[in-house]
Amino acid sequence: MIDTDTIRLSSIALHHIGNKPADEGIRFSKDELEFNESINELLKTYFLSPFKSEEYYTLYHDSDLNLNEVFTYITQIFEDPGSLHEQSVNLAKHLYEQSNHPKIKSGEFYVAYFRDCSIEGELMDAVGLFKSETKDTFLKIHSRNNGFDIESESGININKLDKGCMVFNTERETGYIVSVIDTSSKGSEAQYWVDQFLHLRPRRDDYFQTKNALSLCKSFVIEKMPSEFEVSKAEQAEMLNKSVAFFRGNDSFDLEDFANTVIQEPDAIKSFLQHKSDFEESRDIRISDNFDISDSAVKKQSRVFKSVIKLDKSFHIYVHGDNKNIVKGFDQESGMYFYQIFFREES
Repeated sequence: MIDTDTIRLSSIALHHIGNKPADEGIRFSKDELEFNESINELLKTYFLSPFKSEEYYTLYHDSDLNLNEVFTYITQIFEDPGSLHEQSVNLAKHLYEQSNHPKIKSGEFYVAYFRDCSIEGELMDAVGLFKSETKDTFLKIHSRNNGFDIESESGININKLDKGCMVFNTERETGYIVSVIDTSSKGSEAQYWVDQFLHLRPRRDDYFQTKNALSLCKSFVIEKMPSEFEVSKAEQAEMLNKSVAFFRGNDSFDLEDFANTVIQEPDAIKSFLQHKSDFEESRDIRISDNFDISDSAVKKQSRVFKSVIKLDKSFHIYVHGDNKNIVKGFDQESGMYFYQIFFREES
């Protein structure tokens, strides 16, 4: 989440980006926008309030970072904030070239310069890129004589930013620190903002390490263990619970400590380490053996660690504790499996 208490919006340029396959073109503005203090606060709300995640990215290019157009144009803005409008034109042209899917909506494209942004305890400048694609209908009421008039008007809802990114002026050599949102992230046409236009990849920080380590644990328990070991659904559920508990109960991750505490069995630990190598290779990532655990990443990832045993379409058993209180059996007479659940009280 971006702290808006200190941040100042100092300048902004606006252009209209059309759909390229429809040959809608670009409508450029001649100058930066002029706005008063009340509009300034509304724009800050519109632009910044959607940024709630602590997951960060970096601009990158496969061969040379300087070949990333967004990186090059934003670097020029940081070096000379007075060039914002000039570089916004270049950014608008680049965005238009990536708007080549027939389902991409036209809309307003904003390039904004912010000062005194707080990130990881430091104040710095930032450049924001935003696009509004969705229009809402608003009712306007006017009083007249002894009654009222009502009319409708199409406009932008300041609580519904479609696409945005904040590029913070730090770690330039690795592609800056970038926060991004895309509320219309479904469908192939949605990829153009993050992949084609910005060309981002996750920042290799503690959030990245924690997120991927948890994904590794889940894939090992759900996919790898059943293929190599005789393991029940209840045992899988307990292993998932123990994995999350380890991340919640520690400030830092140590691979050896995790393996000995959670997995325990030597053969399973050996399988886990091999799975880690396969996992990293298939995703082209590297999970460190030691890192500080990100609480926000644990909170987000633990939502998908659902320790649930699904029985046909009739029952779900949610496992939160010791799997020794769940016993699986088979009834010869009915030819069906069953679970015995032991408990002391119900609520």
